[in-house]
Amino acid sequence: MRMNTMADLYHQSLTEHLYQDMSTDELLTFLVDNEWEARQNKSIDNLIRLANFKQMAAATDIDYHTSRNLDRGLFERLLGLAFIKNRTNVILTGATGSGKSFLAQSLGIKACQHKYRTLYYQTARFFDTVKLAKLDGSYHKLLKKLEKTQVLILDDFGLAPMDTQARLALMDVMEDRYDKTSTIIASQIPVNKWHAAIGDDSIADAVLDRLVYSSHRIELEGNSMRSKKKIQN
Repeated sequence: MRMNTMADLYHQSLTEHLYQDMSTDELLTFLVDNEWEARQNKSIDNLIRLANFKQMAAATDIDYHTSRNLDRGLFERLLGLAFIKNRTNVILTGATGSGKSFLAQSLGIKACQHKYRTLYYQTARFFDTVKLAKLDGSYHKLLKKLEKTQVLILDDFGLAPMDTQARLALMDVMEDRYDKTSTIIASQIPVNKWHAAIGDDSIADAVLDRLVYSSHRIELEGNSMRSKKKIQN
């Protein structure tokens, strides 16, 4: 049954004469609880590893004091993950260094901690993945994987030009995910310029209709957060 944690603790209790004040029932409960916790932690660690985050963005490290138009109440409600249960999206926009990626990934890590399947992509690399999948015949398999992913994060959205293949893939993904799962977008480009960034009127209309109008939007302001980090001599 691979109850490694239980076995290790029980062996430790015998060799080191631990937990002698516990009854048999208490010891068994203790061992089962530790085995369950270890399995939960392993499952969460696997979800975080498979999500492929760029950084481990802990919610406890979010800076709410810097003036950048980040509403703490709103973001902490998002960290409660009701948006995933409601199958709505999150859009974070702002200048480079304003913390969009960190906030997006902090939501993703929180989702993993609550056992939601999550994937993180920089958008340009996402489109590279799509093109490779079309070349090797695994495109439909990729679409199914993305459809089943409960939280999809696309970072740096709109920075790289989209060709026809990228636009069509984006429409496929958003169509499959619409009203079923949640997508988090982080972008330097304001939402009102996304239509031009996508580059085709019909496809842009279809994508934005499925993505933007069912989203929580945070527009960050102010200077780069990176400017606060000084080199230590």
